[in-house]
Amino acid sequence: MSTNGNAIEKGTFASGCFWGTEHIFREHYKGKGLIDAKVGFIGGKESSKNPSYEEVCTGRTGHAEAAQVTFDPSKVSYAELVEFFYRTHDPTQLNAQGNDRGTQYRSAIFAHSPEQLEAIKKVTNEVQEKHFTPKGKKIVTQVEERPAGDFFEADEHHQEYLHKNPWGYQCGTHRLWW
Repeated sequence: MSTNGNAIEKGTFASGCFWGTEHIFREHYKGKGLIDAKVGFIGGKESSKNPSYEEVCTGRTGHAEAAQVTFDPSKVSYAELVEFFYRTHDPTQLNAQGNDRGTQYRSAIFAHSPEQLEAIKKVTNEVQEKHFTPKGKKIVTQVEERPAGDFFEADEHHQEYLHKNPWGYQCGTHRLWW
């Protein structure tokens, strides 16, 4: 994929409530390589195609709430985005972020290529050793070994939710941790 002759890539990150994930990527990478960010659902059961927000909230579809970012790798590397993902939530919480509980709020990264998978593994190991091993904690982020599956965009109401509703709910873990 390209824009104005430059290659662009996608990255898909799940770190709890997708509003906060999308918002923090937009806030920190607008004008720095981020082309767009959308919220939606990924990683669910094959039998649950194009689920609604309400269906995902039941936990029965197996989907994670996620943000899919489109970026220009000549301006920001995928590895930098992975490290930022880890900086902006608690990857040691299993199937939860803050008060949000359930598999739909799990910490997960969905690679779109073998190169992305390699970067995820490298950055995960570096972040684990530098930030979590000294605290006696373990990253439990789900790293998808296969290419990212279908990403189902959430309805328009949920896109840029915190921009449209600046006082809306935001998970307390969506902040810069280091």
